[in-house]
Amino acid sequence: MALSRIIKHHQFLFKLTPPSSSLLLSCKTLFPPSNQRRPICTKHRNDSFLSSEQVTISNAFVSVLFKQPFSPYNPELNNLAPLLTPKVVEAVLNNLKNWRLAHQFFTWASSQHGYKNSIYAYNTMASILSRARQNAQLKALALEVVNFRCSMNPGALGFLVRCLGSVGLVGEANNLFDQVKKIGLCVPNTYSYNCLLEALSKSGLVDLVEVRLKEMRDLGLEFDKYTLTPVLQVYCTAGQFDKALGVFNEMFEKGWVDEHVFTILVVAFSKWGEVDKAVELIDRMEERGLRLNEKTFFVLIHGFVSESKMDKALCLFDKVRELGFCHNVSLFDVMIGGLCKNNELEKALSLYSEMKELGINPDFGILTKLISSFSEKEEELDRLLQACWEDVSSQPKNLLYSSVLEGLVRNGSIDTAYNLLRMVMGNNRNGGSVLAKCFLDEKEVITLNSNSFTSVINGLLDAGEVDMALTLFREMIQFGCNPSLLLYNGLIDALCKLNRLEESYDLLRQMKETGLEPTNFTHNCIFGCLCRLEDVEGAVDLVRKMCFYGHEPWIKYSTLLVKNLCKHGKAEEACKFLVDMLQEGFRPDIITYSAVIDGLIKIKSVDSGLELFQNICARGYCPDVISYNILIKALCKAQRVAEAERLVNDMTLKGLVPSTVTYNYLIDGWCKSGEIDQAMLCLSKMFGKEREANVITYATLVGGLCDFGRPDDALKLWDEMDRKGCVANRIAYHALINGLCKCGRSSAALVHFNAMKEKEMKPDNYLYIALISALLSDSNLPSVLDTLKEMVDAGNLPDPQDKNFPIIKDAICNLSEDARTSSSVRDLIAEGRIPDVSLSEGAEGRHKPSI
Repeated sequence: MALSRIIKHHQFLFKLTPPSSSLLLSCKTLFPPSNQRRPICTKHRNDSFLSSEQVTISNAFVSVLFKQPFSPYNPELNNLAPLLTPKVVEAVLNNLKNWRLAHQFFTWASSQHGYKNSIYAYNTMASILSRARQNAQLKALALEVVNFRCSMNPGALGFLVRCLGSVGLVGEANNLFDQVKKIGLCVPNTYSYNCLLEALSKSGLVDLVEVRLKEMRDLGLEFDKYTLTPVLQVYCTAGQFDKALGVFNEMFEKGWVDEHVFTILVVAFSKWGEVDKAVELIDRMEERGLRLNEKTFFVLIHGFVSESKMDKALCLFDKVRELGFCHNVSLFDVMIGGLCKNNELEKALSLYSEMKELGINPDFGILTKLISSFSEKEEELDRLLQACWEDVSSQPKNLLYSSVLEGLVRNGSIDTAYNLLRMVMGNNRNGGSVLAKCFLDEKEVITLNSNSFTSVINGLLDAGEVDMALTLFREMIQFGCNPSLLLYNGLIDALCKLNRLEESYDLLRQMKETGLEPTNFTHNCIFGCLCRLEDVEGAVDLVRKMCFYGHEPWIKYSTLLVKNLCKHGKAEEACKFLVDMLQEGFRPDIITYSAVIDGLIKIKSVDSGLELFQNICARGYCPDVISYNILIKALCKAQRVAEAERLVNDMTLKGLVPSTVTYNYLIDGWCKSGEIDQAMLCLSKMFGKEREANVITYATLVGGLCDFGRPDDALKLWDEMDRKGCVANRIAYHALINGLCKCGRSSAALVHFNAMKEKEMKPDNYLYIALISALLSDSNLPSVLDTLKEMVDAGNLPDPQDKNFPIIKDAICNLSEDARTSSSVRDLIAEGRIPDVSLSEGAEGRHKPSI
């Protein structure tokens, strides 16, 4: 391959620097020319491998293509067609600056009788498409290379892979590599694999990188510096610290660590927060004559500042000082800005002084950041202005004033910005702050403009000071400054969010009078306010006006209005609103209709909701899973579970997949309808549809099985829930314990009751009553006593008027009569922790221990 053909696409791989004589030498060393190598991509006028005849032919093609818009039927072009060769096509392509024209010519040439593209022609086209980022055409080109069985050498394969990888077509690059190997179009070498590794590395595909490395080992291909560099990069990107260090050490031992490799690891250390290690590595590399460039240091520092990690940024800045890279105003700008943002003002001022000592003149940005940050404390601001008065006084006051005003707003110092603006407007000139006096210099008068007012008004709006913003807005107009459309929109939006509708309309009228037309945003701010206020008539009237401007109401506000109306029992009014919207040409979406269906069901009946559902389906709407779930829930609640099942079948036929919530509604419906086997069948269907049962599913079924006297099945299901990693919550425990109590399984209920408490879930009054009742039935009086004590300690003992108090009364009576527990009960009564229940009632007066 000729040297001129490989330099262009090997530059990045060899050295991340512009072409230089050292680069040319490294390329010659690694890829010496041979008779078997041909150029991949070239500009024909600079290449010696074109004959004079081929140069003439390629120039003729270029001349025709530049004369007029491309046409495949151009007679001049077709006359030249017999002279096409791959070298000519390459040369022509390299002289066409427009990718579209190049692609049209390439496609035309490929279709000419007797002509067949070489891999070098394909690669030239691939290079053009990758630079233009035309991914679709590049993918098609790669497929064509394989389909047309275009043979290639390893260098050409590597180049095509890099073209694909450079635009993110890594999957395509990987597939191309495999196809070329499989068909036998090329036997990849180390260079081919290196290009693929580079593409995979950029996309962070660690697993694929490792697979390709293993392939190289199995094929007996030797690794080189350019093999391990992308491997190091991908491990660093993935945060695989140990593997990255292993690769780096291997490269270091073989003498392959250069500035680029070094930079990769230092940047990775910094991203991992290991700044000390990064600095240590920098020092070690400097001992060996390697060091980071100025740009890399700046990128690292900027990254830490943007993440507010100023301690790390300062650490690297110290290193920059040592290396003498700190004579840059932009670096000081970033550092001072970060310190001001972190409120480390002394350090910021110190850096400013250092900057001055180095002879670097501060720009507007630095002065603005300092003044804006120091503005809250008069003494500090005075000290700052004394330190930088020379720089402040040398700047045009108007520009500096506007910049400081914006900085104050950006830093949240709204009051200071507001007062400074009013000072300059002429209010309280004599009693101004230090900052105001700085700008109220008679030598140069500050001229206020719309931007000055807009910045402060927006700051006031962001701070929620709407009335102050409105006052300043009116003063702005009196001052002769014209508000912008964006400012009107900001004020209208703020007023609408506070439901100050009339004031919003006033601003809208004023805005139109100044010649500004409302935008879609303007109208929708007011539309949203009308919807929140449930003003149906006003909302529909505004929609009519919006039609005139070609604006559309936002669906989220229509849905909000519908939901609010339904919430307040106005489902029919919500339906009328949707009809009016349709008449105005705006079609509500399925979310809005779902809200109405839900409202109709809650206010009127399930059938009214079903009727609307069927109507919208007939009008071409495609309900989603949520719409179906609303109806399925309502039908199950009404114990019309068979109809709900039919709806589920209907949604499945329409290509929708029932959710876990859908199945939970059905399971609950079947359980409450006395069809526990149907409920269990639903669980099987869930697993068949690869839907995971959740804790609500299991809790419902456990409760249902216990209700139908099947506690053993309930316990099996509970164990299955635990095996599948579904963690029981308080509701699930309540369902199981209460169900076991109903089935007379007090011992099992007590075990799970204790397990529930171990998980720091508090039982409620109802659960204590159920457990005590079950334990009484089994005459387990010691456990009754323990449970009663816990109930008293938890403050859950019911009042004597409570419907469940007879169970507690009966428990106390039984405990008082038993020798094992009577003493403890008397102590509790004496302490006033449980009531003194009369023991004279006898057995007749006792309630059965049930709930």
